[in-house]
Amino acid sequence: MISQHGLKAEEEQELRKLHDRLSTDRARRILHVNSEVRRHLRDFFLKEGFYEIPPVIIGPVTDPLNHPVAGTGIEYYGYRYSLTQSMIFHKQIALLSCDKLFAFSPNVRLEPLERRGTGRHLAEFTQLDMEVKGASRNEVIAIAERMYCYVIGHVKATCRSDLEYFRRKLHVPSRPFMRFDFTGAKREYGEEFETVLSFRAADPFFIQDISLNDREFYDREDPERPGILLDMDMIYPEGYGEALSGGEREYELEKIMERIRKKKQNPDQFRYYLAVAGMGLPQSAGFGIGIERLVRFITGIPNIEEATPFPKAIGRFSL
Repeated sequence: MISQHGLKAEEEQELRKLHDRLSTDRARRILHVNSEVRRHLRDFFLKEGFYEIPPVIIGPVTDPLNHPVAGTGIEYYGYRYSLTQSMIFHKQIALLSCDKLFAFSPNVRLEPLERRGTGRHLAEFTQLDMEVKGASRNEVIAIAERMYCYVIGHVKATCRSDLEYFRRKLHVPSRPFMRFDFTGAKREYGEEFETVLSFRAADPFFIQDISLNDREFYDREDPERPGILLDMDMIYPEGYGEALSGGEREYELEKIMERIRKKKQNPDQFRYYLAVAGMGLPQSAGFGIGIERLVRFITGIPNIEEATPFPKAIGRFSL
């Protein structure tokens, strides 16, 4: 059935749900937390001496990711561009101008339909993407720990009434956070080890030394341990799952090409990035943390679609 505005019934229903949700005090409180999270993240990185760079929305190359997503190609003056899936390549290149950078990067990932019921996936989200020239994985882990503690501490102060409304009692954890070896955790807890550990944890923790086949070609292989990557994921407690992902990057053209071959990917897909890599890229490490997932964890809401005013739900019409 078509409405008087020319809308399908399901479209009008989604718009009514959006209108009703945004009209509530609950939505206002979530938006306040979202706003404060962004403010405190920006303050933290500026105080740490980072430059903020503008996000890249479209480009001729973007993160291929390590799981299948639908393409988002557009025509751009005779070229085929993609919507950004992450700013990984642009971050590496931007370090030619500065030593430390961050960006609030909108990402579009048309996830498979089986992810629509997880409560933590969106087709469009924002992540704070950061990168540091010459840094090691341990150094960016330390930054991630300081960042998390800074944001939680400040949100507790500026969003006190909101946290009371959601009955959330957050605490600033001690550092360093616990770390788990990827292979060892998988052996002990099975394929769903991340979920098992997340539900058992009281504080965030890291999973590191992820196997080469489980990540993208740009994550740096440990020169002393072939097949092991110098990367990590930070995991929220209480079953909220992955918070951020990152690590050290491959930066030498020969090693990048070797990793692309190992992944059985087509180098032509990355020809513009490879051309710049051939001119020289700095050694670096960094990570990306999802804003909506952080808001979801802070407020304790069950579904990430509430964490942003206009969520792009997987497999459903969204304004």
